[in-house]
Formats: sequence, C-alpha cells, structure tokens
Amino acid sequence: MATHPPTPSQTVGPFYGYALPFPRGGEVAPCGHPDTITLHGYVYDGAGQPVPDALIETWQPAPDGSRAGAAGSLRRDPVTGQVVGRDGVAFTGFGRVPTDTDGHWAVRTLPPGGVSYISLAVFARGLLHHLYTRAYVVDEPGDALLASLDPERRGTLIARSESPRTYRFDIRLQGAGETVFLDFAGCADSAPEPS
Repeated sequence: MATHPPTPSQTVGPFYGYALPFPRGGEVAPCGHPDTITLHGYVYDGAGQPVPDALIETWQPAPDGSRAGAAGSLRRDPVTGQVVGRDGVAFTGFGRVPTDTDGHWAVRTLPPGGVSYISLAVFARGLLHHLYTRAYVVDEPGDALLASLDPERRGTLIARSESPRTYRFDIRLQGAGETVFLDFAGCADSAPEPS
C-alpha cells in the first residue's frame, strides 16, 4: 500500500466575519459590572497596514483566579438554533471578536485574577496557524516570560493604560515591533517559549 505525505496547511479566510463571531462576543464582563475594563487595539500586517479581517480570541481566569469559567458564551435559541450569544450575567472568561475595517478590536472584561495578563489567539489571512500571545495589563516584574525578554521585545506584550480601566494592545504580525508570539507546539511538559 502506497503512503502519501500529508496535505500541506493552507491559509484560511478571509471569512471570519461570516462564520465565527457571535453576538456580544467581546462583552466578557457581566452587563454593568463596576470592575469592567476595556482591552482594545489594532492588528497590523508586516507593512504596518491594518488587518480588517482578523479574529481575536481572549481567555482569562476570573477575578478570583478560578479558571473554570461559566458556560454560556455560545448560547443558542432553542427554537431556531441560532447563536444568541451571552446571557449578560455569567462571566465565561472567553471572548471572540473580529477586527473592523480599520483593523480595530475591543473586549470588555474583568481584571484577571492570579495573573497579570489576558491570553490571546490571533487568526488572520496569510497565517497557516493561529498565533498566541499575552496582553499584560500590569508590567509584572516577577513574570518568567517578561523577565526572559529584552526590554524592547517585552514592550510588545505590555498593554498601555490609556485612561482608567482602558488598555490598548496593538498586535503587529511581523516586521518592526513585531509582537512576541508563543509557541506551544510539542511543549506539553514544559513552559512555552517566546518566538
């Protein structure tokens, strides 16, 4: 029997705006919660141009440090089967938002407990595999990842405080000021290494 090499990866998209976002995907914090923070920014390509069809996913622990989250991000209408999104009450720890025509994205969430960052995955045209990074809302001196990077690279992981409870985190896919991305391939028993 002949064996064949696996089919190579292909780029996907740009169709994220059609299939993956869901209603209120960026509203991770319960409606009206007094501790809500906004994390937002732009996604830029290697030429410094905004990427209008990327998708950003966020994951984080709850303010008390728990990681279980609550079910409910992708609730469906029991009659139509349509995705109706969040219930506006439960904190799930998960967000998913597309970039707009200017490459902008925004998530309203609660401060993460037990860590000083929110984990992100970036999906975009031209990427064979999505990219992982972190947005630190606090420049944590004792953090092992931050301590392993030179100051210029470390700066690509720090979200800038713009106003009370609002942080800006731009993602540069390549080129000058490229965001530090994490490689989780084959490291089930070891800590992720920055790439």
